[in-house]
Amino acid sequence: MAMRPEEFYEYALAAADGEGRLPQARMTGWDVSPFEQDGLRVAPLRAPVVPEPARHGEDPAECGSCRERDEGIWRDERWRLTRISGVGVPLVLMLHPRDHYDLADLPDELAAELGVLTVHIARHVQALPHISRAHVYRIGDGGAHLHIWFFARPEGQTQLYGSWLPVWDDLLPEYPAALADADAARVADALSASYGGQVADLS
Repeated sequence: MAMRPEEFYEYALAAADGEGRLPQARMTGWDVSPFEQDGLRVAPLRAPVVPEPARHGEDPAECGSCRERDEGIWRDERWRLTRISGVGVPLVLMLHPRDHYDLADLPDELAAELGVLTVHIARHVQALPHISRAHVYRIGDGGAHLHIWFFARPEGQTQLYGSWLPVWDDLLPEYPAALADADAARVADALSASYGGQVADLS
């Protein structure tokens, strides 16, 4: 059984300094870290908040993803794919079920579709010129409506390897929207051809 919130907090705090700051993560020493260790400080560990604040969209009537169920660059009867704007890497896409589900709520049929769709989308992102890898993430702390992230890592940018990529994405200047739109359209066309569904008319 996992530790209770206060037990976990006390256990972690025992490894912290007098200000409640844990040691720097091993990841900050990796050569792909966007931060130099000198001068980098870990934020003090805060006490647990129980019950946790509600995520956006816990009530489907107030869920933004449900209101936008017909929007995106591609969709079929049960899924939709959107392009996230204002990012630093060449392309960030997000896959959502059109109906209100979180990951643990997906019926088995949709769970199977999610696996197949994830592979198809990653395959098409990695087929784009000058893209080496599609990173796939599910986090779920901010929104109750399932959303799967696809980050396109640019070719040759080995400093952007691994789990630091979303942080680098936030540090990089905004990628030109016209280039991202064109690549998103290529992914949507390829997905329609390989999996089915329809490409949105973005004209």
